Formats: sequence, structure tokens, C-alpha cells
Amino acid sequence: MHDIGFANHDHATCVTTALATVETACAAQKLQLTPTRRRVLEILLEEHRAMGAYDILAILAAEGLGSQPPVVYRALDFLVSNGFAHKIEKLNAYLACTHPGENHSPVFLICRACETVAEASMPMTDLRRAADGAGFLIENTVIEVEGLCPACREAA
Repeated sequence: MHDIGFANHDHATCVTTALATVETACAAQKLQLTPTRRRVLEILLEEHRAMGAYDILAILAAEGLGSQPPVVYRALDFLVSNGFAHKIEKLNAYLACTHPGENHSPVFLICRACETVAEASMPMTDLRRAADGAGFLIENTVIEVEGLCPACREAA
């Protein structure tokens, strides 16, 4: 078992299932999941934490898959733009999506003490209603909530 966000889960099954889901989605959408893109996703899934691009680049470089920043940024751009990973703006870091291939509205719960990030989903009905009332078309939402995770709350 391994922690994901603030909960414990079967890590091996999680990684295997997420990779299979992404591979299926890429095949269906005729997207190229190159070895580097796949490895970047694997790293994010294996770590189950928000990681900076340079942290990922260090792993890729050690494995001989590239040592130049554009290598990792192109892979991350592909993963984020296709919904397989998310950028956590507050931390300038990336996190594997816990619902790859699904159309959802993630909310990121960020612990201000340990910087653990959990992805949650939330109905966006009220936000869409407010936007519609203002004549505004929502194209993208990023909701990040900062607070204390259960472990840090208990320690405090």
C-alpha cells in the first residue's frame, strides 16, 4: 500500500491501471505516447506527488532519456493538454491525473505544511451558473485550495 494524496491505496494496481487507461485513450484518439512521454507519466504515477519539471528531468537524465529541459516540458505539455496530468500552479509542479481520460473538474487540495497534493472532484454547477449569468464562457478552471492535510493537522 502507498499513500496517494491523503489516503492509502494499492499503488501497483493504481499505476498499472492508469497507464493502461492512458494507452487506450491515446490509441483511440490517435495520440502518440512516445517512450519519453510514457516515462514521464510513469514517474509521476510512481511518485504520487507533485513534482517540478527539473526533478523529473533529473530522473530522465539518469536513465539516459534526455537531459535538456525541452524534453521534459514537451512531454508534460502533452500529458497536461490531454488530461493525463495536471499542473499545480501554486507549486509550479505536475501531478498525474487520478482520473485519466475522464471529463472532470479537479480541485487540488494542497497541504501548506508538507506540500502533499490530493486531487478531488467537485460539481461545477454553481460556477457554471454564475458564469452563464455573467455571459462568460468558461474554457478552463484550476481550483487550488490550501490548508492542512490530516497528518499535518494531527501533528499541529
